[in-house]
Amino acid sequence: MPQKEINIQNKKARFEFHLLEQYTAGIQLRGTEIKSIRNGKASIMEAYGIVDRGEVYIRNMYISEYEKGSYNNHKPRSDRKLLLNAKEISKIEKFLKTKGNTLVPIKLFLSEKGWLKILIACATGKKTHDKRQDLKLKDDKREMDRAMKRNH
Repeated sequence: MPQKEINIQNKKARFEFHLLEQYTAGIQLRGTEIKSIRNGKASIMEAYGIVDRGEVYIRNMYISEYEKGSYNNHKPRSDRKLLLNAKEISKIEKFLKTKGNTLVPIKLFLSEKGWLKILIACATGKKTHDKRQDLKLKDDKREMDRAMKRNH
């Protein structure tokens, strides 16, 4: 059976935060959750990571209920455990102790083996002037591309 490509991204993450260190983690899911994700019915836009008792969890990640999932369906916004090694967890825990730091999901994807993985990043929030600067750079790049296209 060919694997359907899953590419669920948090497009706001790069605009809202300065992304520092990135980690790839597995997610502990139930059967109905993975089936819903394979159908593309998930969102990581409002999600963030927390550390609780030496474990990293993703909170507020939305996975819609599986339509054929009778009474054993999952809750759409429950906490889901991320699978990381102890060294990575301790690094993340130290990083999150500082005020203003957060753990942001960037992308949900399937690995080569067919396992669902999530790309998370340690991040700090951007100030308004940083966001304006990013928009200005983006507009300038777009203008240069247009000019180059016209000249060809």
